[in-house]
Amino acid sequence: MRFFRAVVLVSAVAGCAPMADDSVTYTLYRSSAAAEMRIHVATFDAMEAEAYNRENCQIAAVLFQAQPGVVVHYWCEKGRYRK
Repeated sequence: MRFFRAVVLVSAVAGCAPMADDSVTYTLYRSSAAAEMRIHVATFDAMEAEAYNRENCQIAAVLFQAQPGVVVHYWCEKGRYRK
C-alpha cells in the first residue's frame, strides 16, 4: 500500500511540472504494419535545450528500430504531437 501511495504521489507531482515550449520539443512517431499511418509513441519535452530533446528522441527511435522483428519505421519530428 505504501508503494501505491508513492507511485500516485510521484505521478501527481510529475503531472504538475511545467512543459517545455514547442521550440525545444520533439515527438517520436512510428508507422503501422497494417496501414499507412503515423502513430504517436512519445513526446520529449524536458526543460532543456532543443538538442537534449532531439538527441533523446533520436536515440529512442534507433533503439526501437533495432529490436529484432520490428517491421515498422520510427522517426522524430520537431514539435508536439499533432494529427
